[in-house]
Amino acid sequence: MKVDFLNVESLLSEEEILIRDTLRKFVDEQVIPIIGDHFENGTFPTHLIPELARLGVFGANLQGYECAGLNNIAYGLIMQELERGDSGLRSFVSVQSALSMYAIYAFGSEEQKEKWLPSMARGEKLGCFGLTEPDYGSNPSGMQSRAVKDGKFYLLNGTKRWITNGSIADVAVVWAKWDGKIRGFLVEKGTPGLTVLEMKKKLSLRASITSELILEDCRIPEENLLPGTDGLKSALSCLTQARYGIAWGAVGAATACYEEALNYAKTRIQFDKPIASFQLVQEKLVFMLTEITKAQLLCLQLGRLKDKGEMDYAQVSMAKMNNVHMALEIAREARDILGANGISLEYSPIRHMNNLESVKTYEGTESIHKLILGQKITGIPAFN
Repeated sequence: MKVDFLNVESLLSEEEILIRDTLRKFVDEQVIPIIGDHFENGTFPTHLIPELARLGVFGANLQGYECAGLNNIAYGLIMQELERGDSGLRSFVSVQSALSMYAIYAFGSEEQKEKWLPSMARGEKLGCFGLTEPDYGSNPSGMQSRAVKDGKFYLLNGTKRWITNGSIADVAVVWAKWDGKIRGFLVEKGTPGLTVLEMKKKLSLRASITSELILEDCRIPEENLLPGTDGLKSALSCLTQARYGIAWGAVGAATACYEEALNYAKTRIQFDKPIASFQLVQEKLVFMLTEITKAQLLCLQLGRLKDKGEMDYAQVSMAKMNNVHMALEIAREARDILGANGISLEYSPIRHMNNLESVKTYEGTESIHKLILGQKITGIPAFN
């Protein structure tokens, strides 16, 4: 690994190392040189989508349907390297893979899988995931979106907000209540009654497309119901997949900030010597490296458990909560080491810092993950 104090790389297979290094080269050569401008301009680098597809990152840990079929460590390393570039890029791939494709893979009919998954793996079709609503974020069970049966169709009504990829998606996995139970529906681009608005004025995840989906008597054929969905637990199982990738991605953002701070501290001269020679700066660097190392080991063990089918959702909550928290703290410390230069997009920490404020919030806030773990530890739910 690029930052690897405990030689964690020795625990990886040759294939896992090759996949990581391939993504690392892609990020170094094609993402890092341009991502600052996209962040500043509030645009997503759509020109990277074909190359991401060629690298096999979409649905990389799914089996069949032209997906790469990689193990979960390799998938995690992909997320790590993508977020080392930018959280917006990792978010794009997470939503395509762990939310949209996984929902179809896990709960779709064979016809739905054949229709969507190969073209999504090739990057020819893009997906989004509509769960969050304006008034229901941490409590999705209270969602107001509704579906009613109308002959061989469903009529969907509701609003979904903070939807990554929404404005460019060919299909939205929309969650709505039908007969009192939350079910998943595939809403295709251009469906009458579907309006997609891109959300602007963001100061975080600026190199990412964030949208609002408005469904007004949105009429979809009955075959677009995801037949395997059975309540909120189906949607939450998709979030577990995405949270797993976020835990790895946060390590990537943290390492980018640490490397930037370390290189800067060794070359920035103040009081006639590099600022890395001062105890207070060394303390910050030691904190960064220690937290990154702990997070790497947490991800590795979580991935091994996932590959064995033994991973628990609460373990994912711990990793997402811990790793994003440490990454945000490291981004702040790195920005501090860079001084005035720390607020410039010529350097990565301020961009990662702003992005991580969103990553800390989405896919379950830090507080929600603490409640998930609290319930797991005590057996007592404390959500309300």
